[in-house]
Amino acid sequence: MFASEVAALGRAVAKVRRQSGAARIIARILLGELGFPPMPILKTRSGIPTWPAGIVGSLAHHDTVAAATIAGKKRIATVGIDIEPNELLPENLIELIATPREQRMYDLRMLQRRDLFVLKEAVYKAYFPLYNDFLEFQDVEIDIRARSGYVQKANCTFFLELLISKNVIGLAYLRS
Repeated sequence: MFASEVAALGRAVAKVRRQSGAARIIARILLGELGFPPMPILKTRSGIPTWPAGIVGSLAHHDTVAAATIAGKKRIATVGIDIEPNELLPENLIELIATPREQRMYDLRMLQRRDLFVLKEAVYKAYFPLYNDFLEFQDVEIDIRARSGYVQKANCTFFLELLISKNVIGLAYLRS
């Protein structure tokens, strides 16, 4: 990591510095493929990563895996990514995460998976840079079949991608 990135992490524990650093290394590789020189990826006061002019992006990580996504603003207005281990949610989180409509749409097996959680986190990461507003899980309605995430308070629908393997990866974006 660049010294400025390490400094920005402040007193974060070594594990968090490694995870954050891994996501930033991936992002730098992606930026390099678009012709950008190696550069620090810092955070704004609200915690979102800063990107070179004309680029949008998002970072994610958990204990053993990191992910990053970037895109040109001419095609993609905003993007968010999240990654979680492919494990069941703790039972007490279903009602916190799933809206009443989602609880009717999906069977218990689906609600116990991390799919909705990851997609809602990805929507939040895509939403916040545009609206500078916080979202609760209940503010986002996910339709996995339609591959969309709707935020009613902004009347905004995000496109979604879901990848499932050892991890669950959610991607949310808006086209420009």
